[in-house]
Amino acid sequence: MIRRQRLAAGVCALLAALTAGLAFPAGAVADETEQASPKVELVLDVSGSMRTRDIDGGTRMAAAKQAFNEVLDATPEEVRLGIRTLGANYRGNDRKEGCKDTEQLYPVGPLDRTDAKTAVATLSPTGWTPIGPALLKAAGDLNGGDGTRRIVLISDGEDTCQPLDPCEVAREIAAKGIGLTIDTLGLVPDAKTRDQLSCIADATGGTYTSVQHKEELSDRVGQLVDRAADPVVTPVATRGADRCEQAPALKSGLYTDREEFGQQRWYKVDVEPGQELRASVSVADDRAVNPHYGVLLRAVTLHGREIVRGEAAGTGRTDVISTGLRYPTAESDDDSAPAETVCLQVTQSFSAAAGVKTTPGLPLELTVDVVDGPTGHRDVAAFGLGRGWWLLGVLVLIGFVAGLLWGWLSRWRVAVWRTN
Repeated sequence: MIRRQRLAAGVCALLAALTAGLAFPAGAVADETEQASPKVELVLDVSGSMRTRDIDGGTRMAAAKQAFNEVLDATPEEVRLGIRTLGANYRGNDRKEGCKDTEQLYPVGPLDRTDAKTAVATLSPTGWTPIGPALLKAAGDLNGGDGTRRIVLISDGEDTCQPLDPCEVAREIAAKGIGLTIDTLGLVPDAKTRDQLSCIADATGGTYTSVQHKEELSDRVGQLVDRAADPVVTPVATRGADRCEQAPALKSGLYTDREEFGQQRWYKVDVEPGQELRASVSVADDRAVNPHYGVLLRAVTLHGREIVRGEAAGTGRTDVISTGLRYPTAESDDDSAPAETVCLQVTQSFSAAAGVKTTPGLPLELTVDVVDGPTGHRDVAAFGLGRGWWLLGVLVLIGFVAGLLWGWLSRWRVAVWRTN
């Protein structure tokens, strides 16, 4: 009887598997997975200036190769990664030919780490800097699919193939509405290079980072590749007000705004009893600014009383400065208790360097999250040091008891010794 039941169960399982196979063909599932896979193309400047030895005692090219090897080792399995070069092949002086010098070194797709590393190892600084043509080709390499698409451009100089302005190329790519982001990394702290690479990143909603050390380069490229695998969150453009009463009401989400130098912007959030407000803000210096700056995020009541604040300061070493805060509200036994309106004030103390335009304002990114608040004394903030006090009391008690036992044993041993 038991054997018959097992046989019947096996037949049912087999029929279920066959039915699932007919309903969802393997090819269709694979195609859906492929379409949803995030794609990243690393675009590397291999022009002659990459021979310069000014990054931790080595050449810029050596730093880039080391960063690529480390990033290839850590690339998530779901990311489809490719590599494109610019200025890697043509050694002559013909500008027209030099501006065509871009090729796909490794195709965008499932990553074979050994093949990709071998391809990068063969690179040698050679020619021109056709950034614009390389970006156009890279955008074509990432066509197709529904996943996130990101270009990470690493360069040490300005484009040498004008009038094809790489900033205009980035704007054209953004205007196509294909959801492609370009992040740029500059290996030289040069004003013209920074301005051009910042413009490229801004046009597509990407980021610009100035890099002067090998570890910084590896870490930043790795972060950008990992970011491609994160779920896509589309920020919502908003405009803060000069006073809380006029501020836009925000819900949980990601918001972007622009803030003039030294300006204050207000936003407001409704928090139900028993919920917790978590907010963070990041302000990017997308142009030359004076060192020593800060950002302040305050949670304030409608009557102007400060509830909690978060603040951070910088000295010019980073391109983004961030801070955050948490505010848990008390639970209420009255189900009809109204929500509390919390005013969020964002203030930054950036100042523009000489000759730098102050408009438009600095890009600001605000994250708002309203979640269920902590219950009882499980929240550390609500209970001082939390369970640390209990642990300290237990340790004191154990020490006291151990001291008494040790003293009693010592006296007993001395008494026995004297008796004998």
